[in-house]
Order: sequence, then C-alpha cells, then structure tokens
Amino acid sequence: MQIQDLAFNEGLLEGMQSMGYKSLTPIQELAIPIILEGKDLIACAQTGTGKTAAYLLPVLNRLITSENRHLNTLVIAPTRELAIQIDQQVEALGYFIQVSSIAVYGGGSGQDWDQQRKALRMGADIVIATPGRLLAMLASGEIKFDKLEHLILDEADRMLDMGFFEDIVKIINTLPASRQTLLFSATMPPKIRKLARMILKDPKEVNVAISKPAEGVLQQAYMVYDSQKVGLLRHILENGDYNSIIIFCSTKQSTKVLEKELHRLGVSVKSFHSDLDQKEREEIMLRFKNKELKILVGTDILSRGIDVDGIGLVVNYDIPPDPEDYIHRIGRTARAERTGTAITFINDQSSRKFAGIESLMGREVAKIPLPEHLGAAPDYQPNRKSSAPAKRFNRHRSGNKQKGHHKKEA
Repeated sequence: MQIQDLAFNEGLLEGMQSMGYKSLTPIQELAIPIILEGKDLIACAQTGTGKTAAYLLPVLNRLITSENRHLNTLVIAPTRELAIQIDQQVEALGYFIQVSSIAVYGGGSGQDWDQQRKALRMGADIVIATPGRLLAMLASGEIKFDKLEHLILDEADRMLDMGFFEDIVKIINTLPASRQTLLFSATMPPKIRKLARMILKDPKEVNVAISKPAEGVLQQAYMVYDSQKVGLLRHILENGDYNSIIIFCSTKQSTKVLEKELHRLGVSVKSFHSDLDQKEREEIMLRFKNKELKILVGTDILSRGIDVDGIGLVVNYDIPPDPEDYIHRIGRTARAERTGTAITFINDQSSRKFAGIESLMGREVAKIPLPEHLGAAPDYQPNRKSSAPAKRFNRHRSGNKQKGHHKKEA
C-alpha cells in the first residue's frame, strides 16, 4: 500500500512524504486500520520493521482531528534511547501538524528533570516515558492522565526482561479504564500474554515478526577461547574494511575492559553502558551517527532503540542470553535493504547456546577457521552441555596450544 492510499490528514501526509515515506511496511499495513478503528492491539514485530510508525501515524491522525486537545497519548518504552528516538519522530511530524510531545526519562541531571516538569506543565499531546521516571512523576503529582485516550507499550518484552512488570501495572492502574491500548513486542512469551490479558480489552492481534535476519546480513562465526578474543578482533579490524562497527558484550564491565583493549590498538572506540549519564550517552551516539566515532562497544541496550544507518559490521564478542537477542543485535546492520556483516565469537562453553540460535533461524552459520597465529580453538559441539570439557579444534596444529579461560561473566 502506498501512503497516498491512506485517508490521513493532508498535513500528516505531507510530513510523511518529507520524511521519505513511500509505501507501508507489512506491520504498518496490518496495524494501522485496526488502530484507526479504535481497537486494542497486540502486535508482534521486530525492530527495523517500521513498528514505531505503525502506531504513531494512526494515533497522530486521530489526535489532530480531535476537537479537544489535552494529554492524549502515553507511550511507555524500556530505555532512554528508545524514548528519545520516538520523541524525535513525533517532533519531525509535528512540524507539519502542530503536535507536541515530551520524552520523560531518568539518568540525567536535575536540570533535565526540571525541563521535563516544565514541559509537562505547559502541556503536551504525547508523553513518551520510561517506567521508572514516569512512576516518580506520578508520585509527585507532576503528571495526570485523567483524559488519556491512547496507551502504547513499545518493546514490551524488553521492559519485562528488565524487571518493569510491577512498575507497568502500577502505572496502568492510574490510567482511565476507557482507553485504547496497543502492545508492541518482538516476542510473545507467556509473561507478555499474561500482561496483555490484564490490560487489553478484546484485542486484535497481528504478527509479522519472523525470527530471521535480513537477507543482506553475511553471518559468520569463529570458535575461540576467551583468551583469544582480543587477538581475533584485532585480526578482523586490521583485515576488513568496515566503516561503522558495533561490538556486543555480555556485561557493562566487559564493555569497559574491551574499550581499553581497543584503545591500545589505536582505534576510535567508546563503550556505551548504563554508568554513563544521559549527556554522555547522547554525545557518544551523535558522534557515532555522524561517523566521527568508528566503534561502539555495548550491551544489549544497543540492540534496540537506536536507528543508525550504514553500520557495516556487528560483532557478538559474547553470545547473547536469548536467541531472539541475536536477531536484534545483527539487525543493526543491513538495514534499509543494505548489506552488512555479523561475526560471532563462540567460546568453548557456548556451542549449545549458538546451536539454539541456528535452530531459531532455521539455518547454520558458517564457522570460519581461526587464523593460524592465534593457535588452536575449541570444536563446535552443539550437543555438549557447557559444563562438560571441550575438545580441541585444529589438533594438527603444533605449538601455541592455549588453555581457554572458562570463567563466565555474570
């Protein structure tokens, strides 16, 4: 469906055209008519499918045709980065349709808090908030939702993974019972179904989330001991021509350690984690988007909620805890029909975990031999439990046999 086929406000259509919208994505085609009907919705859609526009566009169209303007819509998002990204999309469209929004999130300075309170007092049509900061504002009486018409939960599975279930329930208990509720999630585990039953009324359901990466992603993997990872990463960086790179680690502490290691190699790198204040994180992300910074090292906070074009390489320095997270990680590259490379380091403890990822995708990922100078590597043994001892790979190589560091990061 082309955007001109939508019976939208002329100003909204003009804004969409100026932002490069041409045709609707599958999630947009399925979700927009249901939202325009005023129905509650459960939508299963991965990052990069156009899900943000799928809920923003119909809500904005209904909002600007409303006679009474007030705090109309609440969007709850798991991270500051995603809240800011959604707010930026509203701002871009708001230039054409005179709609106001405010992003409410924690982790900033007292000045940020004051600015958010001031913006709320002045009035906003749409509030995009993280759960923790929103609860604080509700407790202080800074914000009221007595006339709210739309509630949107974006990346609901991620919010529940981060432990926000109780916070979300508390927030929803303060909202009008008569509202439209839209729940967007990349996966639909039982806990999401439980939440949906609690907060949605006779919802429609759409599902376009296929657990497969974009066709343009070249996937590769190396069997490697932890002690060899830095050397392998150096080999990849020295022998590849990649413009922007994201490296995923399992913990924020490991991102800091790897940042120091890469600094020693003389590369342009920054770690991205929750210990940074909001100003630092925004500055790092801006430098990365502007190609002033070549490499970002981060946890799964980088796998969702950021939208940066032209990322040529994603490295899974540590394998993610959930197969779906792998899809989100490598989805940072090959966006908008481009191509990219995703390389995963599989240590002697994680063969089985990676086999689960391959099973989810319905395909095997090519295992690339470790460079000779790094020595021997573990075998890929997908049926072996991580607690069992791993056999050596490339046993015919002489010398430099390394004992892997089996300590697993918490």
